[in-house]
Amino acid sequence: MEAAPGEAFPERDVVDALCSLDPIWKHLFPDEQARIVQLLVKQVDVHSDHAELQIRAEGLASLVAELREEQEVAV
Repeated sequence: MEAAPGEAFPERDVVDALCSLDPIWKHLFPDEQARIVQLLVKQVDVHSDHAELQIRAEGLASLVAELREEQEVAV
């Protein structure tokens, strides 16, 4: 099942996609790691007592779709 443009993916799909990155992250080339971070992170504000991270929702949806496609090809 694919989310239509502008439609959110189910939370479970997002969690599954991000968890599937964990075991392969250290095997990715630094350029690929940077591409994924830039896809997901919009802005980071660092304060003296905390940090604020803004996530790109469209990047998250793109990553979920990409990982979903890779998993379907692997099966």
